[in-house]
Amino acid sequence: MRVMHSSDWHLGRRLYGQSRDDEFEAFLTWLLEEIQRQAVDVLLLAGDIFDINVPSNRAQQLYYQFLRRIGQTQCRHVVVIAGNHDSPSFLDAPQELLKALNIHVVGSKRDDIADELVCIYDDAGQLELLVAAVPYLRDRDVRSSSAGESYSEAAEKLKDGVAQHYQEIAALAALKRQESGRQVPIIGMGHLFTEGGLTVEGDGVRELHVGTLAQIESRLISQGFDYLALGHLHVPQIVAGNEMIAYCGSPLAMGFNEAGQQKSLRIIEFQENAKPGIEVLPIPVWQKLEPVQGDWPAIAEKLLELKNADVDAWLEIVYESDELCVDLREKVHALLEGTRLLPLRIINKQVTDTILQAEAEIDCLQDMDHEQVFQRRLEIEQLPAEQQEQLFMLYQNLLRDLLEEDQNK
Repeated sequence: MRVMHSSDWHLGRRLYGQSRDDEFEAFLTWLLEEIQRQAVDVLLLAGDIFDINVPSNRAQQLYYQFLRRIGQTQCRHVVVIAGNHDSPSFLDAPQELLKALNIHVVGSKRDDIADELVCIYDDAGQLELLVAAVPYLRDRDVRSSSAGESYSEAAEKLKDGVAQHYQEIAALAALKRQESGRQVPIIGMGHLFTEGGLTVEGDGVRELHVGTLAQIESRLISQGFDYLALGHLHVPQIVAGNEMIAYCGSPLAMGFNEAGQQKSLRIIEFQENAKPGIEVLPIPVWQKLEPVQGDWPAIAEKLLELKNADVDAWLEIVYESDELCVDLREKVHALLEGTRLLPLRIINKQVTDTILQAEAEIDCLQDMDHEQVFQRRLEIEQLPAEQQEQLFMLYQNLLRDLLEEDQNK
């Protein structure tokens, strides 16, 4: 049996206001082709199918079109759990209809934990796989609050509750396997943050709980499973050095800090009386992201390089220099005119840092005259001394001209 592990699609997500629906559609088309080519029997989707609780019509269309088309492949079952971005009730709503198509959806914690255990049978009616489809567990799902408890006490209760939930469903799966008389694989699924998990700034991963106290040790949730398919972290990674506990990561780079990251899916092959085999399937890039940063000469050089190469890319441009560059946007747009390069974000850190520093000292302004205020601004800018002198002279000349003009009225 071949099982594919995917997660964190975030359908409907935008990048600085730019729609990514074409990328999602390209990914899902490619995924269907790979499911057929790789002879995948079961597809696991470990949460965050959508980016927001109320997905757009286009995001819903992409999801349901995919589920309809997967029935045309040799993949026999799909198991979907909700992540923290998903609406449990929205995912659960069509579950009975989808179940008739061998698409098993668990959007929220079930009152009866047995309803989270998906039993997959072969054509002869023999049990061949058990999947513990544990959705994202919220505080209210696994712990009761007590008056006067500290945050650390609440976090420990949360971890204990999550661990107990996994231990209970693992025990139930083991009993089901024993009753079948067959040594079938048991897969666990989850959407959570394991201790030591790797994230990247700007990847869109939300903190599930404040701080790090509620990050779960993998040993507390992995016992009894032949493979643990996790979602939530967008960087592909194994957990605690164990290939059988893994995040497959998001299929698209969620931000510019992930631009050079190879996205992937995981395929787990189960063979009788053998250790499961793991294959990592690289995902193509459909929209190139290019972070560009430095002073203006460095930025201009990189942009010219991309322009000459006729690259089709979205850009994040971060200006970092002591030299003032008030016309950064104009220079960038002039340089990129007629190209296939689209700047989604232009950050002038020199100006941004200046504003933040100036805000911290705004209370002092009332005690200064106008020349002192301008002089202080030049100091905050940290411009070269020669440039400061030139700007201060220009400022004085401007004031003098304005004063003379006022006197002549």
